[in-house]
Parts: sequence; C-alpha cells; structure tokens
Amino acid sequence: MPVPFSLEQQVAIAAVRRACALTTTVFNKLVAGETLVKGDKSPVTVADFSAQAVINTILSHAFPDDPIIGEEDSADLRAPTKESELLRSRVVELADEILVQPPLFFPRGVDEDEVVVGGSGERPEWGLGRRWGAEALLKAIDRGNYAGGRLGRMWTLDPIDGTKGFLRGGQYAVCLALLVDARVELGVIGCPNLPQITNDSGGDNKGALFIAVRGHGARQLPLSPSALSTQVRVNMPHLALHDLSFLESVEKAHAALDTNARVAARIGVRGAPVRMDSQAKYAALVRGDGGGGVYLRLPVAGGGKGGNGGYQEKIWDHAPGSLLVEEAGGVISDSRGRPLDFGLGRTLGENFGVVAARKEVHAQVIEAIQAVLAETEGEAEGEGTAVRTVPNFWLR
Repeated sequence: MPVPFSLEQQVAIAAVRRACALTTTVFNKLVAGETLVKGDKSPVTVADFSAQAVINTILSHAFPDDPIIGEEDSADLRAPTKESELLRSRVVELADEILVQPPLFFPRGVDEDEVVVGGSGERPEWGLGRRWGAEALLKAIDRGNYAGGRLGRMWTLDPIDGTKGFLRGGQYAVCLALLVDARVELGVIGCPNLPQITNDSGGDNKGALFIAVRGHGARQLPLSPSALSTQVRVNMPHLALHDLSFLESVEKAHAALDTNARVAARIGVRGAPVRMDSQAKYAALVRGDGGGGVYLRLPVAGGGKGGNGGYQEKIWDHAPGSLLVEEAGGVISDSRGRPLDFGLGRTLGENFGVVAARKEVHAQVIEAIQAVLAETEGEAEGEGTAVRTVPNFWLR
C-alpha cells in the first residue's frame, strides 16, 4: 500500500539530514562570540540560523506554496553592526557549504516489514547543488515567520531544539513536521548525539533519525545518508509502572520537577528520572532508553498569560514528537488529558503541560497528576500564600 506524503517524507529526510550535518560542523568549530542572546534569555548560535536557512531553502523549492512556522528570523543578521555582519557572513558560508553539495542518490531497499524504502533520493530542484548567497538565505530564514492556524498545509521547524544541550555536547534535535488542517501528518527528528542502538551510551554509532507518518508507524534509521535500507520499526516497550522512569527536561525553568517527583511517587515509579534536552526525549521514550516510559513536562506556574509563568509551549517543540509517540503505540496529551491543539497559531496556548506514555499507562499518569495538583493547591491555600506550583484552572 502506498505511503501518503511520500515526497514530503523524502524532502524532510534530506532537509533534516543536511541540517544535522551542518550543526555537527558548527559544534566542532565553535568560536567565542558566535552566541547571541534572545529576549527570553535562551542562547542561540550561528547553527540555529544556518540550519533554518538550509531547511527552509529546501522546503521552499520543493513545496513553494507551503508556509513554514520556524523559530528564527533574520533580524539579528540584518542589523547594521560589525557583530551582525560577522554572524551573517558565517551563517551564509555554512549554509551554502551544505546546500552546494550535490544531490545524493539512495538505492531502493526494504525494511524489516518488507516495505519498500529509499529510491530517488535528493533532487537538484530542491535548491541543492548550488550556492545561494546572503539575500536568498536571509529570505529563506524569514519564510519561517508564518503565524500558523487551523486550516491548510504548513511546516513547523525547530532548527536546534535543545540549544544548551547542543552547546555542552549533549542531546539536541533538528525537528520538522508537516501539519494539514492542524493535524500532524509527518514528523522527522534528527538526533546527532543519540546512539543508534538503545541504551548504547558508550558506543561510537551516534546519530539517529526518526520518522513518523500518520497511520503508517514510526521508524528509525541512521542519520548518515549511506543506508536508507536499514530502517527499523519503533514501538514503545511494555513496561510495568514500577519499572518506569520519567523523561524530564533538564532546564528547571521549563518544568516543575518537584511536582513530577510527587506524581512518580504516587503511581509507584521507582526509577530515577532521566533528564535530557530537546525532542530527543521523544525518541528515547519510544525506544525505551534508560527504562523511561513516561514523558512529563509540567511547566512552573506564576504570572503571565495562562498562569504559566509567561511561558507557552511552541508548536515546533512538540509537533514531530507527538506523532512519533502516537505512531509508536503511545498517547500524548496535556496534563488534563486533552489533545494537543496545533491549530491555535505558533503556541499550544490552550494546553497546559505535556504527558506522553503507552496507552495502558497514560490514563493512570493523568489521574495521578490531577491528584497531586489538587494536593498542591490545597497546601498552598492552607499556608495562606499566593505562590502555587500550578494554577487552579489546571484542575478538571
């Protein structure tokens, strides 16, 4: 049976692979002064800009009518300063070095389910095999400024998810997804530092690519473009509650880790949490890395819109990972059990937290979360303080 979105899958794989090659090059050649600071204080490197330039160039040539929701824009590169000029020159050089490489051909093969994979590989009409120069690449970056919405086709892109992990040589991911009418239909996640073999943290075979197509399962293949025929199907392992670990964010500012610990204790999870940057957590979750079986992200509450400390999840942070979980046999929702809504624009503004687990575990985790949040609310009221771990409208 033909797999839907086969061309989109082919283009997305090529784009993510090339972007991952770029980010690896940047990491190996990091120099002082190439890191900017965003308004939200998260670090951004030249790799963010150049990876978005590469992916958007490929997408805009393959699917010129498709809008893109990306994380970056070119404002910092266009500023009339010496620092911006140096950064712009570096971004253009790196992006063009990746794009000028000739298209690669991948022989056809079959995966372990006898599904034909591979085929024609990359194509020059995707903008490959030539240099584009500064203006074209800056325009490509700015194609990521789409506001999003409920209807139509659109791509979401995070050129480097987990920038701090990238800078310290830890886990990060290049993440791309295709949405049609606010539903994720295709997700591709490239993890340059994730071992190809589950729990092989000391191995040399790093670099894994994860692909999910709605209704057609989830697969992993090497990030290196040399062997498309080695795809393997990915299914979340069946684990008893006491054998699970929670996969959590490294950054405390993005997750209520103390609340996570109370949820784990309530359902009898004994394993220590596995903390990891980026959507590489979703890849680790579907493979069962480190015994992890639950992805839990409960943002710290406070002021700001939605009582969520001013922080709202961006759709590019979860779109490809959410489909990977679903196609690997899991369920993903917010902390109240509601589906993630990718049709509200650039954020998941109506969702609170993210929970992903196997189907038979997910409902128990949601129930435990609600119980812990109710306890936390009662404790805060009993102490007579306005400081709460979560706002009361998180509760059902």
